[in-house]
Amino acid sequence: QVQLVESGGGLVQAGGSLRLSCAASGRTFDNYAMAWFRQAPGKEREFVAALSWSGARKDYADSVKGRFTISRDNAKNTVDLQMNSLKPEDTAVYYCARNSNSGLGPRAHLVSEYDYWGQGTQVTVSS
Repeated sequence: QVQLVESGGGLVQAGGSLRLSCAASGRTFDNYAMAWFRQAPGKEREFVAALSWSGARKDYADSVKGRFTISRDNAKNTVDLQMNSLKPEDTAVYYCARNSNSGLGPRAHLVSEYDYWGQGTQVTVSS
């Protein structure tokens, strides 16, 4: 099975930026769509952003649209999430996940569509 490891989390003030990275090991994730989810204490895991294998299509949650950018480098087996204009409500553990499909369909925002998950990286935004 594929192994996903997130990094780049930390503490940042509101309005600041962070860049998260997800690295795959064991094997590549060629031909798989990828996504970022997040989960705050007492809340369900929620969709943040996803992209197709080619990177041509990207989907974002309304709450992060215009502030976050998802990208991938298939040659390096990495998926990044650039987070700008961070808000306290962005505070959560962020998870990288692999979709079983190469493209993005109407169910790409659902947790159930992802088979492999990283351990998560904590992002804390202070005011």
